[in-house]
Amino acid sequence: MSEKSKTKKKMNKGVKVLIIIVCIIAVIASLMTVSGNYKSDPADIVSFETDNPYILKETDISAHRSGSGISPEETMMAFKNCVENTSFDVDVFEFDLHITKDEKLVLLHDDTLDRTSDSEEVFGEEEVRPKDKTYEELRTLNMGAKFETEDGEMPYADLHGDDVPDDLRILSLEEVLDYLMSAGDYKYIIEIKNSDDLGKRGVDILYSVLEERGIVDKVVFGTFHKEVSAYVDENYPLLARSTSIPEVLEFWVAALTNDDSYEPPCSVLQIPYCSPYKNLGLNIATATVINYAHEHNMAVQYWTVNDEEDMEYLISIGADCIMTDYPNKLYEIKNG
Repeated sequence: MSEKSKTKKKMNKGVKVLIIIVCIIAVIASLMTVSGNYKSDPADIVSFETDNPYILKETDISAHRSGSGISPEETMMAFKNCVENTSFDVDVFEFDLHITKDEKLVLLHDDTLDRTSDSEEVFGEEEVRPKDKTYEELRTLNMGAKFETEDGEMPYADLHGDDVPDDLRILSLEEVLDYLMSAGDYKYIIEIKNSDDLGKRGVDILYSVLEERGIVDKVVFGTFHKEVSAYVDENYPLLARSTSIPEVLEFWVAALTNDDSYEPPCSVLQIPYCSPYKNLGLNIATATVINYAHEHNMAVQYWTVNDEEDMEYLISIGADCIMTDYPNKLYEIKNG
């Protein structure tokens, strides 16, 4: 065979391999799209006997980051908007905690203060973390400085120093709990953002505050750090916690294969039903998932659901709780 023929044969083989690869990718992409868009029939949901207080007959409305779509996230202004607004009600408040330099727990979602506050202007540096400042130093910030309305307005951007109202200053755990407990009978989803020893110390402080106020049984604890989850399991077994990412994946495989040997690591399954997960085909909002979870005495809570069609669907298949940046919209969908 001539060199020209060999080269042509190699090229043809390469083209065939490439075509096969493209076809496989197309099939996978198609299956993932179908999976991501698939919706179960609500009639397929099964009712199980349970002693889990987070498995509910009606879906709880949870204000994610205290309703960050309608007010500056995790500020007293946001909490008051959810509590005192007569047009909608909230069942659960979801918020995040960081430990400060002087060991106070303050509300903040991100690792740094840049995205939500005027921290760069006040402290003269980027990527300031709560652990590097005292509570009083952090109280000088405007936590609504970067808030943007759905209309693109930034109503609090120009407030600095003494002009910042107390409702827009950073919140301590004690301050927000005292307000919410005086305002109503709420439940809480609380995440510690710190890892390792700081995260464990944060858990110690959190549990002490919850125990002092008698609300340990009203809280679902969350963390993305496996060492902090293990610390909670070992030291605070009365504190309900949610699944970590690896535990969610383990659950999903078990649910899809109907694994009889599956042992739940905790009592609450918190899973995403939003982009980019749905776009990647990671659809874990099906009757199979909810039935398997409830059969294994695990509540199912979804985050962060801002699409109204998604809200309606999740309610229809018996989601125990939906976390949303727009609790006002979820309330209308649920009660409309």
